[in-house]
Amino acid sequence: MDLIATAGYRAMAAALRLGVFAALSPTPLTAPQLATTLDTDPRGTALLAEALVAFGYLEREGDTYSNTAPTEKWLSGKGYSEVDRFWSTVLFESWDGLEDSIRTGKPALDFYGWLSDRPETLERFQRMLSSHADSIAPEVTTHVPTGSSLLDIGGGHAKYAIRLCKANPTLHATVIDLPEALAVGEEAVTAAALTDRITLRPGDYDELDLGADHDTILLFNVVHGRPAEANRTLLTRAAAALRPGGSVVLLEHDEHSEDRAGDAFARVFSLNLFHGQGGQVYPTTEIEDWLHTAGLTTITTHPLTTSPGQSLITATKPT
Repeated sequence: MDLIATAGYRAMAAALRLGVFAALSPTPLTAPQLATTLDTDPRGTALLAEALVAFGYLEREGDTYSNTAPTEKWLSGKGYSEVDRFWSTVLFESWDGLEDSIRTGKPALDFYGWLSDRPETLERFQRMLSSHADSIAPEVTTHVPTGSSLLDIGGGHAKYAIRLCKANPTLHATVIDLPEALAVGEEAVTAAALTDRITLRPGDYDELDLGADHDTILLFNVVHGRPAEANRTLLTRAAAALRPGGSVVLLEHDEHSEDRAGDAFARVFSLNLFHGQGGQVYPTTEIEDWLHTAGLTTITTHPLTTSPGQSLITATKPT
């Protein structure tokens, strides 16, 4: 059954890349009509359509194919289909060499280097992160303590900095990330008319000076992409960059979830992180240990309702 399920997902990925679902929204088409619309081979198109019917992505009435209701909702437009297009590329292209990662204990792939060689996939990745931030920012930012200085480490799309600055007129923020990530953030900051209060610093945050006396430092979806020792070092540096009473806030995936599908995703995601970056989805207890070692206290965890399977972890520098 694993073979059949994998083949079905691969067929869906091919359909997304070819534009099958968009072409069938909202008008049902015969296989020859679909092939004409997509400029594809008629026989191959018909065989793909039949496979998609078998896996529940399409339905057929006579010679005419149409999207099923879930396909129409999730895969025919630009929304969730972009997520599936990204992950299908990752799973079917970047996982070559996974066995070597597991055999050696070291990443067989430089994930961000791999992305840089694929500009379309990199852009899709950045837009996906930005879109997810848009959906959860209203909840996330209500649990982030602020003052006058915010440092967002690895928050290239700048969506959290923007929302926090809008809610706190005296807040100034600095966002550190790689140049290709900040390209998305630059557009968003300019559109929000916050270029005077949000500074974008391109570079490697393991090498850049993190500054001092920040009230808040965000590390959202950062530590899971790094080995444990690198996280200990980064959190120690972050703690040193805080003022007394300031807070470090992490956004991370939960290692385990009560939801079976969510739990399965976390485990696959963890394996992907190990293969491409040397990281993993870390247990909350291990993250708390890093925070304690960095000299931070009053550690709290807030599970997100807008993104089940993710939690905010907040720790404070003693006064």
